[in-house]
Amino acid sequence: MKTVRFTQARSGLSDLFTRVITKGERVVIERHGHERAALVPIDDVQALQRLEDRLDVAEAEKALAESDERVPWEQVKEDLGL
Repeated sequence: MKTVRFTQARSGLSDLFTRVITKGERVVIERHGHERAALVPIDDVQALQRLEDRLDVAEAEKALAESDERVPWEQVKEDLGL
């Protein structure tokens, strides 16, 4: 994974963007000596989103399994002001 300073990223964004798209490279951008952002292929972002979604579903299923209390949908809507 390549790391570049913010000023380098700004001036060379087109080149970095092309490298990310065509070669699948990941580029970390640092500012003031700290890693602040990254350019990554969209496939990486989508894979991360799918993983987060699976983790969210697993947490929700666990919470439902641990709870004996059921709240009617009408009550939920009222509580949320819907």
